[in-house]
Amino acid sequence: MILEQQPMTYEERIEYAVNPTAKRLFEIMEEKKSNLCFTPDVTKVADLLKFADEIGPYICLLKTHVDLLEDFSYEFTKDLLSIAKKHNFMIFEDRKFADIGAISGKQYQYGIYKISDWSDITNAHIVPGPGIIEGLKQVGLPKGRGLLLLAEMSSSGTMAKGEYTQTAVAYAKEHKDFVIGFISMGKLTDDPAFIHMTPGVKKQKGTDALGQQYKTVESVILENGSDIIIVGRGIYAAEDPKKEAADYQSLGYNAYLKRLASRD
Repeated sequence: MILEQQPMTYEERIEYAVNPTAKRLFEIMEEKKSNLCFTPDVTKVADLLKFADEIGPYICLLKTHVDLLEDFSYEFTKDLLSIAKKHNFMIFEDRKFADIGAISGKQYQYGIYKISDWSDITNAHIVPGPGIIEGLKQVGLPKGRGLLLLAEMSSSGTMAKGEYTQTAVAYAKEHKDFVIGFISMGKLTDDPAFIHMTPGVKKQKGTDALGQQYKTVESVILENGSDIIIVGRGIYAAEDPKKEAADYQSLGYNAYLKRLASRD
């Protein structure tokens, strides 16, 4: 296993990525100079598509929660894929699978959402054990999809820490063909193949009424060594979402450049 002894560029890390989705994501991050993932937590298809089109130029990844959509239809996914192609970003359905492998695989493939057909990336808790990865892999790997493991979470009182987090990393290393990285608060492993994505990012630190703990861009990228910032309310609830997205793109990428500047 190759370990990242000093910060690597996204381009340099492409050759270490095993999964095609991970390779493509690194390519997009390099091409667009963006490590921004946007998550518009809206309840109408039209609003989601509007945000995707407006914010698409600034992001490498769009994170969806399709079970929030009151008017979901499978036709919507075709429109979303068209916008993703137009603006060159990938799609991450934040499903957080947590059942046994057989059921999780069916949830991924079937039902009204058919997530594996259109979402480049999804994620899973490791509470059920490694079988959940196997169940999702049987569906997703033949389609070139990638999986993130929820190794840590940004909510106060989370149980995803310590030994749980260490186990997530161990599972990921056993399934590098499908697991592309982690939802985490920072870098968990020096293996450059794995991508770390951190939610709960805003321009200022703080909390909300339900225990979400917000971290700044520089603390996530520079201090904690994460790769991608996940921003929701900081963009979609802003007076000018496009301007905020451009600001977050700049802040995130500049923090990454500062990290590279520390190389020998």
